Amino acid sequence: MKTNGQIRVLIVDDSSLVRQTLSDIIEADPQLAVMGTAADPFIAAERIKNEIPDVITLDVEMPRMDGITFLQKIMSQRPIPVVICSSLAEKGSDTALKALEYGALEIIQKPKIGTKNFLEESKIRICDAIKAAAMARPRRLTRTQKIQPKLSADAVIAKAPSSAMIQTTEKVVVVGASTGGTEALRVFLEDMPRDATGIVIVQHMPEHFTASFARRLDETCRMSVKEAQDGDTVIRGRALIAPGNMHTLLKRSGARYYVEVRPGPLVSRHRPSVDVLFRSAARYAGRNTVAAIMTGMGDDGANGMKELNDAGAYTIAQDEATCVVFGMPQEAIKRGAVHKVLPLEEIAAAVLKQCAC
Repeated sequence: MKTNGQIRVLIVDDSSLVRQTLSDIIEADPQLAVMGTAADPFIAAERIKNEIPDVITLDVEMPRMDGITFLQKIMSQRPIPVVICSSLAEKGSDTALKALEYGALEIIQKPKIGTKNFLEESKIRICDAIKAAAMARPRRLTRTQKIQPKLSADAVIAKAPSSAMIQTTEKVVVVGASTGGTEALRVFLEDMPRDATGIVIVQHMPEHFTASFARRLDETCRMSVKEAQDGDTVIRGRALIAPGNMHTLLKRSGARYYVEVRPGPLVSRHRPSVDVLFRSAARYAGRNTVAAIMTGMGDDGANGMKELNDAGAYTIAQDEATCVVFGMPQEAIKRGAVHKVLPLEEIAAAVLKQCAC
């Protein structure tokens, strides 16, 4: 499958500049290799007939056939890991979310101007997304569906002894997810009743996309789902999703939990970061927290979950069999931070059981 252990990438984009820039970025990483490039899906389809890539980077707006239609065909016939690299602006984020529903594993949002510089500055994220995709197990579509230091949560919130109340009348649920998380969160939230305990979620997702993602979930879930705004109260029957490009922290005033949404440096190469949310929950909710860490590459959330575990929270990790990428849950398990490892379909019931204790 891989040449000399390298991940082989097919780049599909109608811009010759983007194809060349992505090729340069990918070839500069010793773990990656460019299998080929294609200016539209028809050319890509011909290349795939002769050789199957490990990962495809795919634009959305292209001539002859749009990327979403091509993605749907790929995932319906022979699933291949796909990373969307698109210049869709905020108004187009619903289209990108449709790509995630169809099986795309990551979204790299590129600007409509200054694309070359943006891609070069984002090379670490691009290469990480491709590596994460290569590790994934894509499922067949069966329904219309300069290197910065890796910072810890210290960069946003200092570690401190828990100031949580020993016991409150309400618990709080915190959840972290990344690659494959959009579908995992849909399954999890659709299993929640209308009056479920308040939930705060970090899903690694670009700016502007989280609002559309929350609206889509709100339409299908019994709970209310919305993009978190600074000061929002965590209340029964509502799930708050951290906005893209902003950290979201859990805070407490008396017995009231609320969220603080603020900028800050990348933590574990992410903003929002699961570690930031989990550390804040350990500090302000402690044993009153039920936490779940779901599918995703890397280790964001693993250290935060250990802090939650040490503070007396109940912690759950998604199992390997149901993860698209068993990275974040595995790292949390390795740290001894997890009480229970469960398949995705059983996590909601386990959370509800702990919230009822």
